Amino acid sequence: MTARLPAIFMILFAVHAASAGYVAEEPADSSLPAIVKSGSSNVTIAQLIQGKSVYRNYATALPTLINEINKRMTVKLNPDPAILKSFEDTSLFDYPFIFVNFADRANWTLTPLEQRNLKLYLNRGGFLYIDAGINAEFLRKSVHLGQHHSYADWRASPEIADAFAGLFPDSAFEPVRRDHSLFKAFYSGLPDPSILPDTVRDFVVEEKWPEGTYSAVALTLNDRVAVLATPIISMGWGRNHLGNWSTTIRFRIRESSSGLSDYLRTAAYSGDRFEAIREDGGTDVIYCQKEALPAWVREPGGDWRVFRYYQSREISDYAHRFYTQLGINILAYAMTH
Repeated sequence: MTARLPAIFMILFAVHAASAGYVAEEPADSSLPAIVKSGSSNVTIAQLIQGKSVYRNYATALPTLINEINKRMTVKLNPDPAILKSFEDTSLFDYPFIFVNFADRANWTLTPLEQRNLKLYLNRGGFLYIDAGINAEFLRKSVHLGQHHSYADWRASPEIADAFAGLFPDSAFEPVRRDHSLFKAFYSGLPDPSILPDTVRDFVVEEKWPEGTYSAVALTLNDRVAVLATPIISMGWGRNHLGNWSTTIRFRIRESSSGLSDYLRTAAYSGDRFEAIREDGGTDVIYCQKEALPAWVREPGGDWRVFRYYQSREISDYAHRFYTQLGINILAYAMTH
């Protein structure tokens, strides 16, 4: 794993018009202020928590990530993110980066005022990151299931896709390719995988997170990612007041053996069957057991594999390191594009 500082990473969100200018009559393009990401070294980013003054999913996640950024980079972020209750809040124009956990917003139907504000914000250079904005179909029965599973296909959740289709009808969420600069914005590659047990190492390096990449979809405006959605990763950021990780993470990998494909073709299953789109456009057919656990998969080439779950201190620590690295890369990309 290597790290490098971006060429420009001192940031400031400069607004040259009164906040009311964004919510009253829309000005002509030539008079709209741009988001300037250079200047001050003390910048505040925002988190959306709709209608929740106290509770939020993974409450220590974003402050912990900010602390890691402040230790590693020349940029110094305000350790306390600003809180937005909705996108109707015109103070969103004061922040170059907005983070939201999908489940922290009860309803992703945007009001007309939210549509106007978000369209202006994103067109002028703002960045919105929606964690858990990709949920595999079998996780959608309960919004909170997506807070515990990182399994996903390569398409935005329907609620997210529909919300932004109204803002940008000529654009759509597309998979973020493995070679995208977002995955190399600060760190390049995976953390050293030698600490991982043999049971999971090869799958993690070659299939789960190849070269430090991750399942993600993006809405691209003016050749830059403006809205990013991923499966849940903030579960891997937070630390408690003692400095220990707040969650325990286990790995789900795919395994095969001789004769398994013949056996699984006729095996019974107790949960749902659903299809998931792969990065290459192929389709996985996932068979689930109860409690939303994927049990086995028929892959596009005709192979069948079972899902196995592994848990250890080394596995959990490694996942936390990678999710933190990925979060830093996302924020570094946002501030330099």
